Amino acid sequence: MKFALRVEKKAASIDDLNILLVEQEVFKPQPGHALIEVKSAAINPSDVKAAIGLMPQAVFPRTPGRDFAGVVINGPSEWLGKEIFGSAGDVGITRDGSHASYLSLPVSALYERPMNISIEEAGAIGVPFVTAYQGYLRSGLPQAGMTVVVMGANGKVGQAAVQIASMLGAQVIAVQRSAQLEGYSCTPVSVINASNLSPDELATSIRDLSGQKGGNIIYNTVGSPYFEAANKSLAKGGVQIFIATQDRAIPFDIFAFYRGMHTYVGIDTLAMDCTDSGKLLHALKPAFESGKLKPFSVDQVFTLEQAKEAYRLVLSGSPKRVVFKLP
Repeated sequence: MKFALRVEKKAASIDDLNILLVEQEVFKPQPGHALIEVKSAAINPSDVKAAIGLMPQAVFPRTPGRDFAGVVINGPSEWLGKEIFGSAGDVGITRDGSHASYLSLPVSALYERPMNISIEEAGAIGVPFVTAYQGYLRSGLPQAGMTVVVMGANGKVGQAAVQIASMLGAQVIAVQRSAQLEGYSCTPVSVINASNLSPDELATSIRDLSGQKGGNIIYNTVGSPYFEAANKSLAKGGVQIFIATQDRAIPFDIFAFYRGMHTYVGIDTLAMDCTDSGKLLHALKPAFESGKLKPFSVDQVFTLEQAKEAYRLVLSGSPKRVVFKLP
């Protein structure tokens, strides 16, 4: 028997969230679409926030889930039986998502998964790598001779950002609240434990590690807590990338901004549909197949019946990659 998660309306909190487990039957996809039997689907913080109703774009009722890997069971003949992977800003947000046995996707969003990793790992690549790569595409890809600083490097987007910058040959500095680098990197990475550092001290550490030039790209995955330190450690003409924040309004030194010839880049992957996101993952596929990039360890595997427990774990800020595995 196959199932899908269903959220009928937004809730005041995770405790009030009513997740229904509804039976799901094979259905015929609409023209131009394919039907996927989902085998693996990561649970991202945005999935849970959308289910609760914290994402203004989210519509109800809806099945959550942005990331996926599975098998095409209905659609164009050339795709039947092929294993695909992907991610989306619309799937699971404005239309039914991957936390289900079956998922309908446009044929344009079908991309074969890297076959040298497991299908569980393929279903967990999505949002973090799409976010990290989109940030670099919009700010100028890292390259040899550049210094890339990743703030919040122990998070999943941070880990992906470290991997991509390292693969592209940049000197990478990981800023986080621990001394041990999380995840993989194909080249050595300098780690700064920022737990007890002031913004000035953190900026000095970055400049010392970069030969006093500062960061050409600072990927700030946290936002306001690192904003001041990032500005003080940006190289001339440097770029700071934002994907999140804690405080929405913070002091901004316009003089330092224009004298430093700085650029700010904001990234919102919810604006990228499954086709756009799939293209980015497809572009990274050769790097996964060559081993230059590594998928996340699938640390916590749940069934759909355990959805409330899995959602609660993700919303608590767990550093583990949490994934639904479907039969």
